[in-house]
Amino acid sequence: MTNQSGPAIASLPSTDFRYTSAIIVRQFLAGLWWLLIACPALAGVMTRDALVERYPVPYIVGEKDAATPVWPIFQQDATENRLIGYVFESIDLAPIPGFSGVPVNLLIAIDTKGSFLDVRVLSQHEPVFLDGLGEGPLTSFVSQYKSLSLKQNIRIVTGGNGVRNVSGDTVHLDGVSKATASVRIINQTILSSALKVARKKLGFAEGRDPELIARIRPDVSESHTIKALIDTGLIKHVVLSNADIEKKFSGSNGSGLDADAVAHPKDAFIDLYLAYVSVPSIGRNLLHESAWNKLKDRLEPGDQAILVMSKGRYSIIGDDFIRGTAPDRIALKQDQLPIEMRDLNLDLALKEDQGAGLGMESIAVFRIISQAGLDPSRPLDFVLPVTRYKGIVYPEKISRDFIFSFSLPARFYTVPEGDNKSWGGIWHDRWGEIAILVIGLAILSLALALQKRLVAQQRRFAIFRNIYLLFTLFFIGWYAQGQLSIVNFTSVLQALIAGRSLGFFLYDPMTVTLSVFVCISLVIWGRGTFCGWLCPFGALQEFTAKIGKLLKIPQIRLKPKTDQRLKGIKYLVLAGVLVSTFFAPDLTDKLVEVEPFKTAITLNFVRSWPFVAYALGLLVASMFVYKFFCRFLCPYGAGLALLGRFRILDWIPRRKECGTPCQTCRYQCAYQAITPDGKVHYDECFQCMECVVIYASDERCAPLMLEKKRARIIPIQDEPI
Repeated sequence: MTNQSGPAIASLPSTDFRYTSAIIVRQFLAGLWWLLIACPALAGVMTRDALVERYPVPYIVGEKDAATPVWPIFQQDATENRLIGYVFESIDLAPIPGFSGVPVNLLIAIDTKGSFLDVRVLSQHEPVFLDGLGEGPLTSFVSQYKSLSLKQNIRIVTGGNGVRNVSGDTVHLDGVSKATASVRIINQTILSSALKVARKKLGFAEGRDPELIARIRPDVSESHTIKALIDTGLIKHVVLSNADIEKKFSGSNGSGLDADAVAHPKDAFIDLYLAYVSVPSIGRNLLHESAWNKLKDRLEPGDQAILVMSKGRYSIIGDDFIRGTAPDRIALKQDQLPIEMRDLNLDLALKEDQGAGLGMESIAVFRIISQAGLDPSRPLDFVLPVTRYKGIVYPEKISRDFIFSFSLPARFYTVPEGDNKSWGGIWHDRWGEIAILVIGLAILSLALALQKRLVAQQRRFAIFRNIYLLFTLFFIGWYAQGQLSIVNFTSVLQALIAGRSLGFFLYDPMTVTLSVFVCISLVIWGRGTFCGWLCPFGALQEFTAKIGKLLKIPQIRLKPKTDQRLKGIKYLVLAGVLVSTFFAPDLTDKLVEVEPFKTAITLNFVRSWPFVAYALGLLVASMFVYKFFCRFLCPYGAGLALLGRFRILDWIPRRKECGTPCQTCRYQCAYQAITPDGKVHYDECFQCMECVVIYASDERCAPLMLEKKRARIIPIQDEPI
């Protein structure tokens, strides 16, 4: 195979090139590993003095916390400095990379109840907000968080015309059109970092996200007797006998220490009832109406309440219990995480037990605040610790836990449809677009695999190709925003250099799906599958070239040497972009603008005039020189060309007459990717399949035309005399 990617390697055979490429790749990975070790990850940039300027008197900025990177914010009152919240940088707590591979850094302030006081942009490298839409839409987007709460379900929608819709527990923020994936990453950054602070400083439960927990349905109100509540399990009833307790201590130093338990093993140690009393169908049937209203008045939105009633030798409310505090004789866990319950100090009147035979000796109501993250859809695990002491002076403490669970029936709560702010929810929301893309890719794969049938009729192939390019331009490009770019390369490198995860890619399902397919197609067919079929800007160039032909604009065919030299430019551009990624990341943001993709596809030419003029200039150039940008300047295409050298198929059929003497395909190839000897230069082949159409046509392929002509000649034989 003749190589035309540059004079330095033009004379290398294919096998030598691949061996040399493997060495280069190993050296590159070794250097990358060194950079991973040598380059520190980004950290916060704010100082206390800078924060004092942002939050002047009457606010007071405290010292930065040693354990959690936050600054407390106080407000001066007449007699004291009152804590009003915490301020922090998102990059210190949730450095989620954006599409440049660099995290957005935000200054976030939350109050003591988990509501946002302020969100500001400190730094960002998102391509769409750099010389594209500008930072204005991003600033407007983050300003919507002010006064919102971490207890609310925050969802991002586009096309909301700048209107923030707040409805109960759900908030719809107006996203930024053309930057859907970026604002979702920013949303995840804001909420993840704020939740970490809330869990450390405000008592939010570890590991729980308020958006993902189920919500009690206030509209479900069933009528039950107390006995029916117990019989159906809506009130948890647990009886532990003295024998049960003694058995638990058996074999330990605590065995036999309770004389009453040994003497009366069948007697009740504790007769316990637990009620999820904040659920209307339980609370309204268990409590008198006045008591139910009193309870509701004491609960804030999202709070839950557990009514605990007991009788027997052991009481949940001990003699030393202080009202208004957390109990030490019963605890609550969920998913092995502790959930704090605190006494409400309420005396609630129960309805007549209607034959339930309760006769409770102690009753208490415990509140679980919304910040604790209690999920009604998950089982509640109650822990009853029982302690015995052996000895007098320094008694030995022996404890045993009795655990019992309670699950609320599903009809009493609603479960969120999905995690809208994390990548899983985004894939769920865009499943329709993903399905269309997958179907489109499957059709393309089938067509390429059955190319003989596809090219059997030139007109049928032309129709198929034009329709597919329209699909690529309008659906993949302008609608689904699936334009792959050199930014996909640089963002990976920047994330690896900083030691960050590549999970940010998952926020753009179209990019992930296309990238996976392109990687597979590179191995099978080379770079042409993407560049010739799936690149929206490439499709746009192809259509402008067709317009140029209709307008009878003269088509310029470059001399082979000139064409080869110009094709080497894109490799220099690729090298410059990748080198800047390592040594001058700020320069990378400017160099990637060599691609007009953001202007023409992402922003639909709605951009400042120099960028629009550049993109339009490239399209005009493609009317004269076929796919001018793709062939000579595209760094992403250059990267795919290098990776495509490792493909497994030379899929374009050739005859022995190709090149010697037939030159039809070579002259018809608009990409000038066929050499004089008839070989295909796959690095520069865009898989337009025009040469394959010629190969299959007995009206265009010279060898086939000759065979057809010979078949028509009937041998003349002498007639016998």
